[in-house]
Amino acid sequence: MTAGVEAVWRIESARIVAALTRFTGDFGLAEDAAQEAVAEALVSWPRAAPADPAGWLMATARRRAIDAIRRRAALRDRYATLATEPVTAAPEVDPDRIDDDVLALMFVSCHPVLSPESRVALTLRVVAGLSSAEIARAFLVPVPTVQARITRGKKTIAAAGVPFELPPAAERRERLGGVLSVIYVIFTEGSTATAGDRLVRPEVAYEAIRLARTLAALQPDEPEVHGLLALCELTAARFPARTAPDGSPVLLEDQDRHRWDVSAIHRGLAALAKASPRGLGPYGLQAAIAAVHASAPSVEETDWDRIVVLYEALGRVAPSPVVELNRAVAVAMASGPEQALRIVDELIATDRLPGSHLAPTVRGELLARLGRVREARTELELAAGLCGNERERSVLLRKVAALDGTD
Repeated sequence: MTAGVEAVWRIESARIVAALTRFTGDFGLAEDAAQEAVAEALVSWPRAAPADPAGWLMATARRRAIDAIRRRAALRDRYATLATEPVTAAPEVDPDRIDDDVLALMFVSCHPVLSPESRVALTLRVVAGLSSAEIARAFLVPVPTVQARITRGKKTIAAAGVPFELPPAAERRERLGGVLSVIYVIFTEGSTATAGDRLVRPEVAYEAIRLARTLAALQPDEPEVHGLLALCELTAARFPARTAPDGSPVLLEDQDRHRWDVSAIHRGLAALAKASPRGLGPYGLQAAIAAVHASAPSVEETDWDRIVVLYEALGRVAPSPVVELNRAVAVAMASGPEQALRIVDELIATDRLPGSHLAPTVRGELLARLGRVREARTELELAAGLCGNERERSVLLRKVAALDGTD
């Protein structure tokens, strides 16, 4: 995709697909028509760039939608309605409904009838404007796999008769968690890739931040939306210091905090302030933890007692083994490794993180601090064998090597 077309598409894709979906009543048709318009732009814009690129894409996509409807005998009546309007200009879209259209598009692409994989793929495709190839690179899966997920998602939405409309307010609040979880999954994959040779995939994380900003603008009265945005901004602020020039990970205690993105920290703190008045939810609490790190001049001077309290609160509102494991890390920093090891041992004994490298990683670190070197080496070797990210694995193996000869 040429730079000019890509830039316009990233900015306008959600509005175009949303408007077309409302116009045609067919989510899949709208997305396909928009993609065809982009393909035509790649051919025609290098020869003669339009004065109004977004309007050109909208008008072209609308014509493609009408052409597709014409080919569908069952939809001739709808085509007749559409065809009575001029096709040489962009359709007149009520400007007061644009925000609602984009919000409806987010709820449709994250609908509960879809599998989690399809929700992520559709959201990145139709709301963020990523191509199938870009999504495939982000999640390290083949392009046909992404295309299949998108196709299945659109067919599922059509078969379930999911309407293109905002859910009622009460239902919207119930389903908002699903929308937030999709954005969170996208950001998490960008923040620490589950596999591959890169620790951080910033381009993926920044797409999630863009989605979170869009949602915060559309749902300004939802505290958890601002909480998620705050979490993403505060976490992304550390990206410049998380890897060395060769891509190898830089641990928190070794990071040059002068390289942290101060603007992102300020944006995150501002979003956190909007999430706070009515009490923090799961994302807001995680953002509050990130804010403690962001305000600390060093690991040693971090308010670990406050972080422990915040993890305890998070464990009450959103209990999970990962939260417990993170609480153990904070407890180790605040009170020493013995108490933390008991928390980790209970997680392992109850098999709450099966197949994950996280528990043996933390256990190995705690055992090393306690001087139980042989056990620590065993745990870190186990963690390295389970870790799918090559960069993280290299750090674990370096820690194993550092323990050699110390027992």
